[in-house]
Amino acid sequence: MYLTFSNVSQTSRLTGSNKIFLLSCRRNQAFMAEENLRKRRLRASYVTSIISIMLVLYMLGLLGLIILHGRKLSDYARENINVTVILKQDVSDDIIQTFRQRLDKSEFVKASRFITRDEAAQELTKDLGEDFVQFLGYNPLPPSLDLQLKSEYANTDSIAKIEHVLMDNKFVKEVVYQKSMIDELNNNINKISLVILGFSLILLLIAIILIHNTIRLSVYARRFIIRSMQLVGATESFIRWPFIFRSIIHGAYAGVIAVLLLTGTLLLAQQHIPELVKLQDFRQFGIFFGLVFLIGIFLSGISTYFAVRRFLKMRSDNMYMH
Repeated sequence: MYLTFSNVSQTSRLTGSNKIFLLSCRRNQAFMAEENLRKRRLRASYVTSIISIMLVLYMLGLLGLIILHGRKLSDYARENINVTVILKQDVSDDIIQTFRQRLDKSEFVKASRFITRDEAAQELTKDLGEDFVQFLGYNPLPPSLDLQLKSEYANTDSIAKIEHVLMDNKFVKEVVYQKSMIDELNNNINKISLVILGFSLILLLIAIILIHNTIRLSVYARRFIIRSMQLVGATESFIRWPFIFRSIIHGAYAGVIAVLLLTGTLLLAQQHIPELVKLQDFRQFGIFFGLVFLIGIFLSGISTYFAVRRFLKMRSDNMYMH
C-alpha cells in the first residue's frame, strides 16, 4: 500500500530474487517509518505526562510554601505580643535577675527584656517629648520585664494562667497585656487558616484528578499492547509492573523539576521580599520538598495501578468504545 504507480510498473519489470528483495526493502522502510512515528508519539506522550504532573506538583508546592510562610508569619506575630510584668519599686536587682532567669527557662517564655526605672523614664520621655522626671522632681516608674511568649501560649486563656503564676510572686505588682488585640489577632489568623485549608483540599482533589486522567490517557494509548500481552498468557502483575515502574520514573522526574522550580521561586521571592529570610526554616523546607517529590511518585504509581487494572478487566469489545 506504500508503492506508487511508477514504483509498481518498475517492480513489474523485475523478476525473481531482485523483485522479492526490492519489495522486502520497501516493506522494511515502511515498517521503520511507522515504528519511528510510533516511538515519537510515545516519547511525546511521556513528555506530556511528565510536564502535566510537574505543573500540578508545582501548584501544590506553591500552595504549600504559602501555608508554611503563613504559619511562620502567624507564629512571628504571636511571638511579638508583649506581656509586661511590672515589679515593685523596692525589689532588688539580684531578685529581679534570679526571677528573669527562672522565666527564661520556663516553657512559655521565648525571650525577656529587663527594663530598669531609668530606661523606662527615658522611653516615656521620648514618647512624651518632654522630660517629666525633671518636672516632677523624681522618677515614679517601677522596673519591669517585657516577656515574649512562645506562639502556642500567645492566647488569652494561656496568658491568664501565666498571669496567675506570675502574680504569686510577692515582688510582682501587675501584669499588663492587650487582651482585645490578642483576641483579634488569633481570630483573624484562625479565619485565614480555615480559608487556606479549604482551598488546599480543593486544589489537592483537583491535582489528584488531573494526574489520574493524564496517566489514564497515557495507558489508554497502549491498551492494545495490554490485550496482546494477555492473549499470550502474561500474568496481571507481569503486565502491570512495567507501566507502574515507568510511571514512577516519570513521577520522579516531575518531582525533581517541580522542586527545582519551587526553589527558584523561593529564591526569587527572597530577592523581592528580604524579610522572608527571617521566616524560613531550611530543615522544614527540606522535608517539604522531599514530600513534594514523594507525592509525585506516589500519585503517579497509584494512578497507573488503577488505570492498568481497569484495562486488564475490560472486555475486548469495549476497548474500541472507551
